[in-house]
Amino acid sequence: MATIQAKVKPGSFKDEISIDENNQWIIKIREKPIDGAANEYLIKFLSKELKVRKSDVVIEKGLTSQFKKIEINLSNEELDAILARYKK
Repeated sequence: MATIQAKVKPGSFKDEISIDENNQWIIKIREKPIDGAANEYLIKFLSKELKVRKSDVVIEKGLTSQFKKIEINLSNEELDAILARYKK
């Protein structure tokens, strides 16, 4: 399992993932943070982008915060290979 720390920005204009120079994940999603809808959308978005099942993406901490700890059922090497395309 790979673990990421991410800043999630709900209610954004478009869905996108970026990683800044400090390796901080920034995930923008269109869904608004109402009644957990943004968290559900985040899981669906990440599973699609990383090509894993929705059950392979778990928000460990930060359900009510912008800053989230997310576990993904991938090895760190697999995640690093995928992430190379998101780095600025």
